[in-house]
Amino acid sequence: MAKIQLNGKKITIKSNFSVFDLLKKYKLTNKKIAVEHNGSILQKNEYKKKNLKNNDKLEIVHFIGGG
Repeated sequence: MAKIQLNGKKITIKSNFSVFDLLKKYKLTNKKIAVEHNGSILQKNEYKKKNLKNNDKLEIVHFIGGG
């Protein structure tokens, strides 16, 4: 188990959990989003490769259209 910070809230996740796994858990895989991992923006092709570790900080934002 690992404790991470997600959008300012501390959560616990399983070991070997990737960013993609986290997005899947929160049903964000088909949304237009941006993911910041420890201060760096991740490219979409990195989501499955980037495993989360204890004390990682993630910020996830999604885009909303308006008019």
